[in-house]
Amino acid sequence: MSEFAGALGEVYAARFLRDRGYDIVCANYRTRMGEIDIVAEKDGALAFVEVKTRSAGMIASPAESVDSHKQKRIALAASQYLKHAPAGLRTRFDVIEVYLDAQGNPAHVRHIPNAFDSTI
Repeated sequence: MSEFAGALGEVYAARFLRDRGYDIVCANYRTRMGEIDIVAEKDGALAFVEVKTRSAGMIASPAESVDSHKQKRIALAASQYLKHAPAGLRTRFDVIEVYLDAQGNPAHVRHIPNAFDSTI
């Protein structure tokens, strides 16, 4: 998977969220502890979204690559983000899987809210 395809997947994921009423608060939030692909807000909840992009025909699901190590890094980055965010927002960790067809178009987008738990 190329870096370009990953960036393309993040664009499709952000569009998917916006079409469902989410506000994209931040994209590619980076800290020394980790990165969050998308921070989105809807109905008083802040979603820290990991986007995984794959070409059609891959055997493993994209979400399977969000292992405990990756989850910990996302949670650490989220804790840094929350130091500067308004208080009182509910938080959750989502995964969006983007499957690209041979032309690089989104063949399927799957949103997994509350894909994993973390205490932050």
